[in-house]
Amino acid sequence: MSENSHLQANTFKAMADYLNSSVLVKMKGNREVKGILTSYDQHLNLILEKAEELEGKVSRPLGLVLLRGDNVIAVSPAG
Repeated sequence: MSENSHLQANTFKAMADYLNSSVLVKMKGNREVKGILTSYDQHLNLILEKAEELEGKVSRPLGLVLLRGDNVIAVSPAG
């Protein structure tokens, strides 16, 4: 298995662990979105429920959103 395919397999295993839990998504343009990860695909397109955009201490409710994978920088569990 090549290093790239090994990295991809680890990424999708981590994403599977995050399914149906609260995640924080860091995106291009210094944006952050928090919500419950309900689905993702091979392009790292993400569907979040109960999503909210975070700006400092202020949050803006978004509801159900689709985040395009090419704008995603990092996904982590929300604390």
